Amino acid sequence: MHHKGASLMPHLQVLSSRAISLQPSLTLAITSRAKVLRDEGRDICSLSAGEPDFDTPNFIVEAAQKALQDGITKYGPASGDPILRAAIAEKLTQTNNIPTTTNNVLVTNGGKQAIYNLFQVILNPGDEVIIPSPYWLSYPEIVSLAGATPVTITSNPDDGFLLDIEALEKSINLKTKLIVLNSPGNPTGRIISNNEMSLIAEIMRKYSNLLLMSDEIYEFLLADGEKHESFASIAPDLKDRVFTVNGFAKSWAMTGWRVGYLAGREDVIKAAAALQSQTTSNVCSFAQRGALAAIQGSKECVLQMANIYNNRRETLTKGLMQIEGIKLVPPQGAFYAFPKLPTNFGGSIAFCERALEEVGLAMVPGKPFGNDQCIRLSCAASNETIAEGLKRLKNFMAKF
Repeated sequence: MHHKGASLMPHLQVLSSRAISLQPSLTLAITSRAKVLRDEGRDICSLSAGEPDFDTPNFIVEAAQKALQDGITKYGPASGDPILRAAIAEKLTQTNNIPTTTNNVLVTNGGKQAIYNLFQVILNPGDEVIIPSPYWLSYPEIVSLAGATPVTITSNPDDGFLLDIEALEKSINLKTKLIVLNSPGNPTGRIISNNEMSLIAEIMRKYSNLLLMSDEIYEFLLADGEKHESFASIAPDLKDRVFTVNGFAKSWAMTGWRVGYLAGREDVIKAAAALQSQTTSNVCSFAQRGALAAIQGSKECVLQMANIYNNRRETLTKGLMQIEGIKLVPPQGAFYAFPKLPTNFGGSIAFCERALEEVGLAMVPGKPFGNDQCIRLSCAASNETIAEGLKRLKNFMAKF
């Protein structure tokens, strides 16, 4: 029997305005297309990876296996295993020079959930969040999901992606709630200098309601001679207004384990833990034991991987600087390079789509990172793959 309302069904708006405004990840779209071409038998060279190409070190895997055998398979506290929280607090206190207690730490499902939880519990509709551009592509989306407004401050490759401190201060108004920093940064590989951080701290002292989030997920992946400083250690007087986000994914090659953390003042951590208790509950219990082994174990494996990245980063940097028409700010950390294309090359999305189809080279367009003139290449690949990718890029650019 035909229902009289049936004809209206196709027009029924099921999706929320929140869902409609969400932008799917362009990096995943490129990866997906590259996989299709590879499955069709095409020879694809990929420099698009956003994760280590190493296996998780054995002692970490063994700790998780032991936890499984020991029955660490039950629900745990939503805020994380107390032993792991204490170990993270100890690490932040000793390594990062940020005095931290267990109650200042929340263990999350990767660094991304740490950011999501923080934004959800501190941002209100109408609040503005300052994000220096280029930025990791999820920041503006997670801000928007919290009902707030992302405000980007453009950094220029011609100026070495230096933070425009003057523009940052000019963009502060009564709605401004938070500044987002990421160092070493994705996609540029840039390390924010102590001087820049000190200038931002001075601005924060002028505006007593201003908060700051420092994403330090790449802290151990540094080029030779570079040093990582946590924002909270540069400005200890602002400790109640600074939140540190970090995790195990990049430095220990644990991307699929989904263990990150948020650190900061106790009332915010408590609120973020309450949110987590109503969404995901605890992070996988035995994965947390793997993370505990990582944080308490020798850093030798981290240093070994960092040294290999250094070698590859150098190969990628030198190769890109030899390609005519490309302008590169040499990366100082993480595992990316973010070169600028000549103006006659059109937008980054079309450029990357054509490079994939025509020379089988997978790269990531700069547009979703806030700069349509740049492309992101990764050195989380072998030296042979990097050399082949550079060759294909050079050939592709010669076509223009």
